[in-house]
Amino acid sequence: MDAWVLAIFAIVYLGMILGGLPRLHLDRTGVALLGAIAVVGLGVMTPEAAAQSIHLPTILLLFSFMVVSAQLRLGGFYGWVTTAVSGLNLGPAALLGVVILVVALLSAVFSNDIVCLAMAPMLADACARKRLNPVPFLLALACAANIGSALTLIGNPQNMLIGETLKLPFGAYLLEALVPVTLSLLALWAWLARGLSRPYTPVAMMAAGDDFIALDRWQSAKGVAVAAALLAVFLFTDWPRDVAALVGAGLLLLSQRFHSSKVMREIDWELLVLFMGLFVVNHALELTGLSARGVAALAQSGVDLSQPAPLFASTLLLSNLVSNVPAVMLLLPLAREPWAGPLLALVSTLAGNLLLVGSIANLIVVDAARRQGIAIDWRLHARVGVPVALLSLVVTAGWFAVRG
Repeated sequence: MDAWVLAIFAIVYLGMILGGLPRLHLDRTGVALLGAIAVVGLGVMTPEAAAQSIHLPTILLLFSFMVVSAQLRLGGFYGWVTTAVSGLNLGPAALLGVVILVVALLSAVFSNDIVCLAMAPMLADACARKRLNPVPFLLALACAANIGSALTLIGNPQNMLIGETLKLPFGAYLLEALVPVTLSLLALWAWLARGLSRPYTPVAMMAAGDDFIALDRWQSAKGVAVAAALLAVFLFTDWPRDVAALVGAGLLLLSQRFHSSKVMREIDWELLVLFMGLFVVNHALELTGLSARGVAALAQSGVDLSQPAPLFASTLLLSNLVSNVPAVMLLLPLAREPWAGPLLALVSTLAGNLLLVGSIANLIVVDAARRQGIAIDWRLHARVGVPVALLSLVVTAGWFAVRG
């Protein structure tokens, strides 16, 4: 039976690497789901045991903040922020700095993917109106969303998983991440600001009207108020984060304006299913003892993945090979020391800027740009993503070295 589990695990993670399986219409979510079904179908785990292997606090926290983000998107909050920022009477470099700062702050509280999805079309349109090259601003959006989401334990799915599994204090992690995230954002601005003075000839672009949602002050205020209240709860109380977030999501669903079905359509159900499928597959492998024996064998050969340098390198490699969420799920059992959780969260998130496929936020921005008539391929992204990712990772490594 161990051989079957190993085969299922290998096929699932091959699907994570390739984004699906050859000749089959399956994406990563479909592969993870089928892997979990195979584990149960072969009798490796009972349905009840499979359900118990799913880390419910992480799923609840992720779902709840999807509801908060949906509230703000439907209330036109992200569009209003984009319009307000792009309307500032600033020079290109200063405007770039404001865009990076605002995107990073939003991504630290709300989903970086949602922020990119909502802001990219309108940011491209605003650049065209100002006769600015939209490419640096769109790349700033993607990179700042990734970097900013590393600031908190709710900024992205992998940080939620790490925070909930390891029971990391919200405020302590924020203070730990503040310096490397701030320096990484400065590095992003400095790298992109160099090319803003180059002449730019505007090209014909599609209007962003279909993506614009007019601001509903009351609905947006509700979403912001719930998010602010949750941050206060996380910082100053011991109330479980998943329970508090679920209560906040429930309050937002009590609405006379937005039907619950409309909010539910904004939820990324595929991401939730991906999480659940990987929980089941990873736990099945853990039950065989093969992963523990593999880690022990590596340690005996001099590669101890529970030590800072090997964990840093393996997180960086796996995050770009299989994506950050599967990478974190694989490495999380090795995070036994107090420094390991923050390191895993920062490196897995910052590594997302290295390659175009390293983060869903990158792909969202590129797809939105394409629909606006702007071509951003992997080479163009790499000119910014690679140096920014490497700088931010060097900063993070230095920070952990200084902190001891």
